[in-house]
Amino acid sequence: MRIVAVDGPSGAGKTTFARTLGGVVVPTDHFATWDDPVAWWPRLVADVITPLRAGRPGRYRRMDWSDGLPKLGEHVDVPPTDLLVIEGVSSARRAATWLTEAIWVEGPSAPERLERAVARDGEQSRPHLERWQAFERGWFAVDRTKERATRIVDAPTPPPSTTSPPPGN
Repeated sequence: MRIVAVDGPSGAGKTTFARTLGGVVVPTDHFATWDDPVAWWPRLVADVITPLRAGRPGRYRRMDWSDGLPKLGEHVDVPPTDLLVIEGVSSARRAATWLTEAIWVEGPSAPERLERAVARDGEQSRPHLERWQAFERGWFAVDRTKERATRIVDAPTPPPSTTSPPPGN
C-alpha cells in the first residue's frame, strides 16, 4: 500500500489537489479541532494507518461540527486500498515515517489563503482561522514540513463552491 500525504498551509488547495490523486482520502479535518490542531495523531495512526498497513479495514470517528462545537461524531470506515491519501495540515509530519510520498501544496499569500479559507468555512471562522494560520506557521517551521517534502506543487484553482468543516485545512 502506498501512503501519500498532502500537506501545506490552510487555504492552499490541499483538498482540491488530494482529490486528483485517486485512492482513498482521509482528511485531517476529520480529527483536528481549533484547540487540538495536531495532538490527535495517535488516533489516526491507531484507527487508520496501523490496520490498513496490516491489510485490514480502518475505522475512526470524525469530528462533528454540526452545532458549531467539535465532538466525536459518526464512524467512518476506511477500506483496504492500494493508495491512501492523508490530506491536511500536519499530514506529512516528521513522525509519518511510513509515507511513500509527502506532497507540499504551495499556496498563495497568507492574506489570500485566509480569504479562501473564510470563503470555505464561513465568516464566523475568521478569528479561528487567523489563530490557526499563526499556529501552522510555527508548526511548519519546527517540523520543516516543506523542506522534507518529496514534491512541491502549485496551489490548484479552487472549485467555484466548496464546503468543508472547520478547522480550516
